[in-house]
Amino acid sequence: MKILITGGAGFVGSALAISLKTHYPHYEILALDNLKRRGSELNLSRLKQAGVDFVHGDIRSKEDFDALPAVDKIIEASAEPSVLAGLDGTPDYLINTNLFGTINCLNYALKHRADFIFLSTSRVYPIKTLETLNFEEAQTRFVLANEQPVKGASERGIAEDFPLDGPRSLYGTTKLASELIIQEYNEFYGLKTVINRCGVITGPWQMGKVDQGVMVLWIAKHYFEQQLSYIGYGGTGKQTRDMLHIADLYRLIDWQLHNLEKVNGEILNAGGGVQSSASLQELTKICQIVTGKIIPIKQVTENRTADIRLYITDNTKVTRLTGWEPKIGIQQIVEDIHAWLGANRAALEPILK
Repeated sequence: MKILITGGAGFVGSALAISLKTHYPHYEILALDNLKRRGSELNLSRLKQAGVDFVHGDIRSKEDFDALPAVDKIIEASAEPSVLAGLDGTPDYLINTNLFGTINCLNYALKHRADFIFLSTSRVYPIKTLETLNFEEAQTRFVLANEQPVKGASERGIAEDFPLDGPRSLYGTTKLASELIIQEYNEFYGLKTVINRCGVITGPWQMGKVDQGVMVLWIAKHYFEQQLSYIGYGGTGKQTRDMLHIADLYRLIDWQLHNLEKVNGEILNAGGGVQSSASLQELTKICQIVTGKIIPIKQVTENRTADIRLYITDNTKVTRLTGWEPKIGIQQIVEDIHAWLGANRAALEPILK
C-alpha cells in the first residue's frame, strides 16, 4: 500500500506516518510538508529513521502534486490549526491552506482514485451555540447538563447532528467548507472519503502554543517553571476540554485505512470523551503531581476571542460504526508528554520555553 500524508512533518502527520511505517514496514509512506510551523524540522530525522519518505512541498501548489507518484490512500492532516488564525485581518494563508489546499489534495486523490481520510476539527461547531448550552459549575470544572436547548448535545458531549448555523472562527469555517467539498467529491465523483471531526489532539512532539496545543503548553510551562494564566470565564480555570492522545487517533486512522468502505461518506466526531477530559484547573493539579513543580498562574477574567466554555466529544457514532474508543486518560497523557520533554530538553527548550 502507498499512502500520502499531507502535513506529514507536523505533529499529527509525522506521528501517523511513523506509527504506520512501524506497524506496516512494507507500506510506502510519503510525508508532504512545507515546514512552515516551527519545530516541524525536528521531525525530519525521525521520519527518515522510521523509513518514511519526506517530500518538501506545499498543498497550496498544484505543481507540487504533479511531482508525486500515484498512491492508494491519502490522509489529509495539513492545516493552519490556530483558532486565532486570520483574525488579524490577513486570512489568505489560512484559506489557501485549509480550503484550496484541500481541493488540490482532492484532485490529486481523484486523479489516482485514492481513498481520502480527512482530519477536520470540532471547531466546525458554532461558538455562540456552544456558549448557550446548559451547564453546571462544579467545584473544579464546568459540566454539560443532559437537558439541552438544541439537538446533538448532552452530558456525553457534542454529537455530529449539532446545529451548524452561525460563526465558528475562520479556522473552523475553512475546515467546514472543506468538509462540504469533500462530500461533493464523494457523491458525484465516487471518491471514497471519511471525515473525522477531532477534538483536542495532543501527545509527544506537539509544539504547543497559546492558540493551539494547549496541553503541551501547560505541561511545558510547568516543566520549565514559567508562568501561565487562567484566561476568561472569571479566571477560575474551569473551562473544560477532552483530550485525544495521538496514539488513540492512530488506532482509528489505522482502522479506517483498512475498512474505509464501512464508513465511506461518513462524518465522525472523534475525541477523548468525558473519560479523558479536564479543566485547566484540574490539568494544573496533574501537572504539579507529575512534574513536582508549582508555578504562578495569573487570573484574567476577560474572555478571549473565539474561546468556548467547554467542549466534550460524544464518540457514540464512531464507536458504533468502528468499535473504536479512546483508551488513554489525562494522567497518562501528561506523563507521556513530561517524559518526552525530559528526553529532548535541549532541542525543545528554544521552542517551548
